Amino acid sequence: MLKEIAEHWYARMRRCGPDVRELVHDGCPVVCVDAAPFAYVNVFRTHLNVGFFHGAVLSDPTGLLEGAGKHMRHVRLTAMTIVDTPALEALVEAAYSDIRMRVKQS
Repeated sequence: MLKEIAEHWYARMRRCGPDVRELVHDGCPVVCVDAAPFAYVNVFRTHLNVGFFHGAVLSDPTGLLEGAGKHMRHVRLTAMTIVDTPALEALVEAAYSDIRMRVKQS
């Protein structure tokens, strides 16, 4: 079940735009714009994380994001989690827009 959930969200990330590239970093599937990563999916034994490399700057009105790092945040999902799909999709889109702006400025 976790594999299917992870595949769904990774496919959603890949559909953000034609400039999205895929890579595997430390065994974890990551999506990038140019060489700049913006999101990942990491599956563990009992849960998975949908993570954002610059998640600390993303607007999260529904409070899905977890973590206290300087930059990264993630949404923790289990097989039993009822996902707020529109809110998580909004985070994916926001992360994509954010990284496109960062890449454009560099």
